[in-house]
Amino acid sequence: MSSEGNRSSRPHFTLLGFSEYPQLQVPLFLFFLSTYAVTVVGNLGMIVIIRINSKLHTVMYFFLSHLSFIDFCFSTVVTPKLLENLVVEDRSISFSACILQFSFICVFGVAETFMLAVMAYDRFVAVCNPLLYTLVMSRKLCVLLVAGSYGWGIAWSITLTYFLLTSSYCKSSIINNFICDHSAIVSVSCSDTYMSQMLCFASAVFNEVSTLMIILTSYLFIFITIMKIPSAGGRQKTFSTCASHLTAITIFHGTILFIYCVPNLKTSWLLVKVACMFYAVMIPMLNPLIYSLRNKDVKDTLKKLVAT
Repeated sequence: MSSEGNRSSRPHFTLLGFSEYPQLQVPLFLFFLSTYAVTVVGNLGMIVIIRINSKLHTVMYFFLSHLSFIDFCFSTVVTPKLLENLVVEDRSISFSACILQFSFICVFGVAETFMLAVMAYDRFVAVCNPLLYTLVMSRKLCVLLVAGSYGWGIAWSITLTYFLLTSSYCKSSIINNFICDHSAIVSVSCSDTYMSQMLCFASAVFNEVSTLMIILTSYLFIFITIMKIPSAGGRQKTFSTCASHLTAITIFHGTILFIYCVPNLKTSWLLVKVACMFYAVMIPMLNPLIYSLRNKDVKDTLKKLVAT
């Protein structure tokens, strides 16, 4: 049968996931189930803690609550299907479900990228212009920054999804990953995907470069301001307010740069899967742990909740 005759308007994909390691299916299922449980409890718990503790009704925690919401949604889009494929033999996924998963991954991935940049700008204003902080970081600006992060993610998701929907695919295709990411979907397309791939690349480069510029510039001025503080105790206290965010940024962007910059990564599907696993499954779990373990108010509120 010709490739034209094998095309279908309603294709079905098969997510290989980690099926080439049958002996690891149960251990991986238990690992990812535990990770997802910690992710859900950690991120939803962070949102609840911020809401019930009046000390945390600040701009920084307003942004953090949205970061927790994004991480919860991101993990929920990816992990349940991953868990299902580890315990069933039929690893198929419909075309519409695959495209829908990619769309949400794009929305929340881009939103998190810009939310971290927004939080860096917030720390810059707090450390470098404390007297103007309340005036600069107004409620209106904070809402606009959050809405802009979500809106930009939605805009890119619609654009990239449109090009995927207008492509044709074989009736049955195998995706050598556990998620429907852009590169995996276009790899099984029967159409010319040059424009779609270029748009995805342009999106990734623009989002990464623009947010890293905001983050690096913000922390450069923060570092200069901290170094001007005369007492060592004052420097340490000021830096500690940024340490959690800086840790989250390092892990998040370090993973993205690893995916796109390590030579020959795309030739090793195992490395691709591990990188995607860390990006889509591990980071949403780590963020609430990073922020809660370094914050006294969060830990005190958590202790009160556990005690009641």
